[in-house]
Amino acid sequence: MTIGLDDVVAAETGLSHVDGEAGRLIIAGHDLEELAGQMSFEDVVAMLWDGLVPNAASNPKALLSEARQRAYAHLAPLSPRLAGLTPVEGMRLLLASLPDAERDHPALAVGAAGVAAAMAVRGAQGLAPVAPDSLLGHAADILRMMRDAPVSDSEAKGLDTYLVTVIDHGLNASTFTARVVASTQAGILSSVVAGLCALKGPLHGGAPGPVLDMLDAIGSIENADAWLDDAMSRGERLMGFGHRIYKVRDPRADVLMAAVGRLKGKSNRIAFAEAVEATALRVLERRKPGRRLDTNVEFYTAILLDALGIPREGFTPLFAAGRSAGWVAHAIEQTRTGRIIRPQSRYVGAWPAEAA
Repeated sequence: MTIGLDDVVAAETGLSHVDGEAGRLIIAGHDLEELAGQMSFEDVVAMLWDGLVPNAASNPKALLSEARQRAYAHLAPLSPRLAGLTPVEGMRLLLASLPDAERDHPALAVGAAGVAAAMAVRGAQGLAPVAPDSLLGHAADILRMMRDAPVSDSEAKGLDTYLVTVIDHGLNASTFTARVVASTQAGILSSVVAGLCALKGPLHGGAPGPVLDMLDAIGSIENADAWLDDAMSRGERLMGFGHRIYKVRDPRADVLMAAVGRLKGKSNRIAFAEAVEATALRVLERRKPGRRLDTNVEFYTAILLDALGIPREGFTPLFAAGRSAGWVAHAIEQTRTGRIIRPQSRYVGAWPAEAA
């Protein structure tokens, strides 16, 4: 028996492949580096959905734009219900209100995820929702709806790169959850809500925020070496370094580092974060010689989203906004097998006493 299903093959997929030993992430036949920062989120969605969603490639920007408009019309009246909820809980409430109707295009789930992420972040701050703009790309519109302010080209490109980077990543916990729900024929939107519920857990989608907590605690680059060394002496994990799957550098960190570089020099702490990263890698090498612990996706996710002015409690909803396209693709792929996912368990409890 394998606890946690490690190394158990539970599905065959044409969507993505994670090669942790080589530090490689393949999305629909392309290395991540060929896509993130090179193709728009909409175009990568169309590529990921090829053969799964009819007409997805005809005009993906218009497809998601229309989906955002349709989602907003349904979700905006629910904005008063967001008071007192965290952004991820608010996003869960909003998405759960959408019906699993056969007539609804899968794009509705992705459009709704973007609208719900923006609404939930604003709702948690007591702010009214902002309607989508049909002329903008998906990433630019999410950021504008979240901030209620114009978005520069470099900012839109930064968030677009992030959404592509997190669009799919093998059979992770939330994707597996989405496939299990899809296998019951519950519907695409129910599968996306289930994926979000799994992503909400701190062991899956909650890691980027603590990176900023670490930077806050370090305070200045002069304190970095001593602070990081002390943290490791106490047995604490350095947030943003090392990964369960990747044995070398996380390829997602590299593409996000490039996106962060385009925002450097403004009123943000990118230069400080880069200096902390360099110090942390030296401390890790000194403390754990022979064990490679590289920068992972959470580190540069935190730096990028922070530079875009997104509050840290909004990080997981934005992760879900990008990953929703992958959840949709996996849900459809799973449904086509026509078989419910029903693994076995091994009973280790007490047995009834045998009759005398």
